[in-house]
Amino acid sequence: MPARSLDLLRGLVSQCPARLGPGRLVCVDGPSGSGKTTAAAELARALEADGHAVVALHMDDQYDGWDGLSAAPGRVAREVVEPLAAGRAGRYRRYDWHAGAFAEEHEVPPVGPRSVVLLEGVGSGAAPLAAYRSLLVWVEAPAALRLRRGIERDGAAAEPHLRAWARTETTHFTAHATRAAADLRLDAHGRVVR
Repeated sequence: MPARSLDLLRGLVSQCPARLGPGRLVCVDGPSGSGKTTAAAELARALEADGHAVVALHMDDQYDGWDGLSAAPGRVAREVVEPLAAGRAGRYRRYDWHAGAFAEEHEVPPVGPRSVVLLEGVGSGAAPLAAYRSLLVWVEAPAALRLRRGIERDGAAAEPHLRAWARTETTHFTAHATRAAADLRLDAHGRVVR
């Protein structure tokens, strides 16, 4: 990500209101393969360098398989975000894609004034999380690039699933008006989109 984009993001996080109790929920959403995970990882490192306590959560751990997008944001809101906003620990069970089932439970500790919960992945900008969200970053890329990245990441056998997922996420993004709700938009290389 260009330094200018990263500096802008750091400033936005520092200025945005705390809506997760005393902490902040920063969501990085956008289509699969657009560069969300990379952008979120760079932002997490920068925020930690600024003295924030960062907890990174990935929506990929929340879906109940390839058909799990619609239920995941509500589950994250109920099991993780709402407890954190109330000053309690959140909990979730990680989805194991190889086993095809939810696996071990993870605890997310209560947040403080310098805490940032960085929620990355498709659905992180959905309506069930909006009331707690301090900042929404949207990352986008051309469809061909996203598919190529997905195949490189998941293997050629995943292509039919990736194509079906792309249709599902398009419907989801339209229903939640995610791109329009974003506070900042980035392209596939982390550059700000106007």
